[in-house]
Amino acid sequence: MKQLDVNKVRRVLDDHIGSKVIVKANRGRHKYEITKGVISETYPSIFLIKLDDSENSSVQTVSYSYTDILTKDVRLALC
Repeated sequence: MKQLDVNKVRRVLDDHIGSKVIVKANRGRHKYEITKGVISETYPSIFLIKLDDSENSSVQTVSYSYTDILTKDVRLALC
């Protein structure tokens, strides 16, 4: 993986802070977790997504690394 690829992913996510996304995260053994959330913050190595949990009326924050996007362990789709 090149550093340029990671920087490109970071720039794209910086441009979409506050946007609603659908997150499909690979949890191993062909299991995927699909949730909705909002891109809240970006940092040099990770980014944060606030997940909407309408059942419990609570908000969770999860973090992913930019390499998760490049390796396709996490996939994001804008809403």
